[in-house]
Amino acid sequence: MPTTPHTEKHFTASETVRDIVIGMSDGLTVPFALAAGLSGTLSSTNVVVTAGMAEIAAGSIAMGLGGYLAAKTDFEHYLTERKRELREIRETPTQETEEVAQVFRRYGLNDELIAPLVAAIRAEPTQWTDFMMRFELGLEPPNPIRARQSAFTIAASYIAGGLIPLSPYIFISELTLALKVSTITTLVALFAFGFVKGHFTGVNSLRSGQQTVLVGGLAAAVAFGIARMIG
Repeated sequence: MPTTPHTEKHFTASETVRDIVIGMSDGLTVPFALAAGLSGTLSSTNVVVTAGMAEIAAGSIAMGLGGYLAAKTDFEHYLTERKRELREIRETPTQETEEVAQVFRRYGLNDELIAPLVAAIRAEPTQWTDFMMRFELGLEPPNPIRARQSAFTIAASYIAGGLIPLSPYIFISELTLALKVSTITTLVALFAFGFVKGHFTGVNSLRSGQQTVLVGGLAAAVAFGIARMIG
C-alpha cells in the first residue's frame, strides 16, 4: 500500500530569532521611552527626532557590538574546550574511555553493548573529540561567521524597532498627539512582534503577543518614568 512520507519540521534558527528579539525589543522600548520623556520637557518634535535618531544610532552600535563579543566569546570558548579534550584523549585515554562509557550508561545500555561502541569511537581521535564535546560538555560546533551575523542582526533589529515609536514624531508636529500615536503604535508593534515570534518558535502566537506587550510595555513604562524624572 502507498505510504505518506514522514516529514519532520523542526525550527533551527533559534539563534537568529534570539538576536532579533534582543534587538527589536530594546529598539521598541528605549527610543520610545526617550522620546516620551522628552515630550514633556520640549516644545518641538524636531529635537525629539534628533535625539531619538542619535539614540538609535548609538544603541544599535552598542547592541551590535555586544552581540559580536558574546558570539566571539562562545566561539573562543568552544575552541579552548576542544583543545583541552584533544589533550586529555592523548594524555589520559583510559579515563576518557570511561567517560564515553558513562554517556552510554545514562541511556540504559549495558557494558556488553557499550564495548563495541566505545571501541569504534576510540578508533578516530577527531570523532572521539566530537563525541566528548557534544555529549560530555553539551557544546555544538559554532558557526565561524556567527559573530558578524549576530552583530548585524541585532543592530538592524534595533534600528527597525527604534524607528517605529519615533516615526510619529517625524510626521506629526504636535507633541502631545505624536506621543499618543507613538504609544499606540509601539503597543501594536510589540503585539505583532510577539505574535510573529510565537509563530516561528512554535509557541501560541496570541499568548506570545500578549506576553510581549506586557513585558515590553512594562519596560517602556519604567524607562519612560525614569526619563520623565530626569527631565
